[in-house]
Amino acid sequence: MKTLDPANYDHLKLENQLCFPVYAASRLIIRAYQPHLDALGITYPQYLTLMVLWEEETMTVNEIAHKLLLNTNTITPLLKRLEVMKLVSRSRGIDDERKVMISLTDKGRAMREDASAIPFKLVAGLEDKGLTPSMLLNLKQQLHQLIEGMASF
Repeated sequence: MKTLDPANYDHLKLENQLCFPVYAASRLIIRAYQPHLDALGITYPQYLTLMVLWEEETMTVNEIAHKLLLNTNTITPLLKRLEVMKLVSRSRGIDDERKVMISLTDKGRAMREDASAIPFKLVAGLEDKGLTPSMLLNLKQQLHQLIEGMASF
């Protein structure tokens, strides 16, 4: 990225933006996932939600939203669709009825097995393009640092 001079408008050129390559990479990653997710009958945001629940089978809506960096009003309709698909169940908290608990169903747990090969397939495709696992791990670590830095905005 070039050093930016606020006296001109070079800082507004697409080539000088950090946001554009991150945005473009995100869209391309989701596009690469899509055929695999279509086979499972889920969307990318649903996949992310299921991944969170595959780590810990029962969580509150707020905990899921926090892990995915989403607002609860964004995650709630997604969870309702997963419930209709019988991948998760929703219930009220025992200690606090204001909390909505989300749990995997047997069908949701079983989907983990079908989804487990997806990351390996995508990494293999990137390796074919010359991106090594260590390069990808380094990129992931840098993106986590960026996310942490941006979270304060």
